[in-house]
Formats: sequence, C-alpha cells, structure tokens
Amino acid sequence: MSVTRMAVLAVVLVCCCGAGVARAKTITVAADGGGDFRTVQEAIAAVPDNGAEVTVIHLKPGTYQGPMVVPKGKTHVTFEGEDAERTVITYDKNVYETIPPGVDKFNPTVQVRADDFRASKLTIRNTSGDHGQALALRIDSDRVVLENCRLLGWQDTLMVNNGRQYFHDCYIEGRVDFIYGSGTAVFDGCTIHSKNGGYVTAASTPQDHPFGFVFLNCKLTGDDVPWPAPPGTPNAKPAKPDKRAYLGRPWRPYGSVTFINCELGDHIRPEGWHNWGKVENEKTARYAEYGNAGPGGKSDRRVPWSRQLTKEEAARITVESVLGGKDGWKPQQ
Repeated sequence: MSVTRMAVLAVVLVCCCGAGVARAKTITVAADGGGDFRTVQEAIAAVPDNGAEVTVIHLKPGTYQGPMVVPKGKTHVTFEGEDAERTVITYDKNVYETIPPGVDKFNPTVQVRADDFRASKLTIRNTSGDHGQALALRIDSDRVVLENCRLLGWQDTLMVNNGRQYFHDCYIEGRVDFIYGSGTAVFDGCTIHSKNGGYVTAASTPQDHPFGFVFLNCKLTGDDVPWPAPPGTPNAKPAKPDKRAYLGRPWRPYGSVTFINCELGDHIRPEGWHNWGKVENEKTARYAEYGNAGPGGKSDRRVPWSRQLTKEEAARITVESVLGGKDGWKPQQ
C-alpha cells in the first residue's frame, strides 16, 4: 500500500474527540490521479465498516465510470461533488446485459445499500437508452439524502426500493416509470422532467405504509424528444414523439403518490393517473393532489379514483410527518 493511501486510511480511522461527536473525515477522488484515489469504489472500500462517524468522499470534477456499490456496512458515507454539471458518475448498461459480480440484478449505475448515505452536487446517469430497465440509482437503505443532484435516464431512472429518502433541489429525468419502488420518499423543490411522455412514477408502496412518494413544491416539465439511439446501435427504433405523460401508475396495488403545491406542465395528461391496465388497482391505489398549478394541474378531468386533498389534510403532510418515523429523523438538519 502506498504512503498516500496509508495516510488516508489513518485519517479515516481516527476516533472522534469527545464522546458521541461525529466528525467528518474526507477522502478525495480524482479521475486524473490528483486525489487520494482514482475511483470512487476504491474510496468506498477505505471507509470503516459500521462506523458512527461521517466519511465524506469528495469527487473532483470529472467523469467516473459505474457500476459502483455502497455496501450495507459502509454507513454514514457522503458523496460530495463540486458541480453537478461537471461531476458525473455514468454507466451505459441495462438489465439485459452482462451484470458484473456483486452488482444488483437490475444493473444500476450506483446502488446504495448502507444507511445514512448522502450525496450532493453531482450527476448519476445511465445512458443505455430505450432498452428496458436501465437504472441510474437504486436505494435499498434508510435515511438517505440527495441535494442538488441530477439523476438521468430513460426507463426506471431512480429506484427507491426500501427505507426513507429525502431529495432536495434535485433534477430527475426519464420517461418510463422513472421514479419507482416501495420506499418512502419526499421530493422537495425538485424538477421532474419527462422525456417523450410516459409515466413519472410507479410506486409499489406496501399496504401498511401511510406514504410512498410525496412531491412538495416541485416543478414537472416535459418534452417530446425521443431518446437518440447511440451511434452504431443495431436495429435501433427510437420512441415516437409523444409529449403526454401520466403522473403515475401503480406497480403494486397500494402504490401511494401525492403531489402538493407543484407546478405541472402541459405534458401532464388531464386524467393524471393510469391503472396499469388493471381495474382492480383503482380500488387500492392511493393517488392524491392538492394546490397544484400550471396547465397540467387542473383537477376537473382527473380519474375519479384519485383524490383532491382538503387544505387541512395537505397541511398535515410535511417532510417531518412523512419521514420522521419512530427515530424522529430530520433530514433537513
């Protein structure tokens, strides 16, 4: 092991000064070799298992190749970029291609299995395109926060599979079911961009979970630009332009999605919601809205099995009430 890496590990493993005080340790990653590590996965490996301290993995501007995994034992890890436009984690594979050892079956660019993960000022993308499931980010852990990040893909861009997550000032882009899963997540002040219509959400919320996906003060935008097939792609058939998008469809019967005080563009279909071709889902899916504006926010033509909340009901849906849980988690602190 090099002297540099030994020094980094020594810093990471230093104990806190004062009982119960969590002090952040920083590891720098630079693709050009100007940091402590060249790859993010090497930096993750240097984090102590099940530590109570925060380890910040600082990514210098550059492009970093996925896939990468934050294992369950690597708790309290933060990915910190300097600029989301110039700090990019990328991958170009989908679920039908060879999956590297140790990578999830959906072949995501990044998978987070550890609790108390954070990320800021970076982009995570999957450039596979219109080839079925091609995840940018999969989360299988609790108390996860992303701020000022960009998540880019086409189908299944973001999978919040378990736990509680908070997304603040993020940009999330895709077409088919591009925010999906069984976790509980709040999207606060985010821009949600639909490419060529499709479905914004596909929640699979368990029946006993009061909330699935909650969008607060978000902006939904859209365009009708088909995904451009990468050069040399055989038999590529780009999707036909169709700007219209549904707010969601239930991947599982009790899918729960709520939009409050959001601005919905003219790409949102007047009916709002889709039953995934199963009439029985209309009896169980939990779709609600309140105070939405914009051409797509009109409620008069919504499907009758969705709900318009009262002012009192909407006021009770806050970041704290959705994500606090038994441990009183406060993701904004």
